[in-house]
Amino acid sequence: MTEPVKKKKPWLKRILTAFLVLVVILAGIYWYVATEEFSDTKSRDADYTVKAVELINEFVKNDSAANKKYTEKIIMVNGRISELEAPDTSAVNVKFIDPVSGSFIIFAFQDSHLAEGKNLKVGDSVSIKGSCSGGQYSSILGLTKIDFKRAALNK
Repeated sequence: MTEPVKKKKPWLKRILTAFLVLVVILAGIYWYVATEEFSDTKSRDADYTVKAVELINEFVKNDSAANKKYTEKIIMVNGRISELEAPDTSAVNVKFIDPVSGSFIIFAFQDSHLAEGKNLKVGDSVSIKGSCSGGQYSSILGLTKIDFKRAALNK
């Protein structure tokens, strides 16, 4: 007598195949996001052009509306440099500070434009273009901080 042959479960094979396809798709998405390179900020057109104090006041007045309007947009900000920070030897951050509220905008320069940022001095009137990361109100400090990334000096 022969023993009956057990049928393989076709649904198990389909589930494993679907799982494998899903893993490959997710790995591809992760790779795309992790290696994404942004275009040079200097060559991009600004979505908005504003004065530093006016931008700060807009965030102080209504940070939710300002975040909705400006976050992840390229913005050209004109103003007088209040402070320069060097978090390390390979970076420079430019700050515009509102003397009334103490709130400020901080620009982190793009690697390719770091030399331009290092040549700036406190008190210089400049026009800086960058990608707005948004603003946050600190109830502890009682001020608003607006972050910009990939900044470049606009000439």
